[in-house]
Amino acid sequence: QVQLVESGGGLVQAGGSLRLSCAASGRAFRSAGMGWFRQAPGKEREFVAAISWSGGNTYYADSVKGRFTISGDNAKNTVYLQMSSLKPEDAAVYYCAASYRGLTAPAMTSRYDYWGQGTRVTVSS
Repeated sequence: QVQLVESGGGLVQAGGSLRLSCAASGRAFRSAGMGWFRQAPGKEREFVAAISWSGGNTYYADSVKGRFTISGDNAKNTVYLQMSSLKPEDAAVYYCAASYRGLTAPAMTSRYDYWGQGTRVTVSS
């Protein structure tokens, strides 16, 4: 079993920045990659960004390209999401996820094996 613990959420003004962190523990070998998703009230969970440890490839939703940056520490199985130029529409609960099967389709929730509890991001206008 893998435990994912997110941190870094909070309240920020529009235009501001936040950095989310997610640490994975509990499994002997490292994941193939990790990702961030978000879910706003009344909406489906949507893909935000992902990173594949093999080659360091990163993937972003169009809505966050140029504003969000995903990075990570492969050895520590830890992933970060630096969010800048935040907009009210970025407000959501952000979930970290880990994939042990490979990120062939990083935007699909079904590619991820474990999920964190989520951290709330609130953006005031």
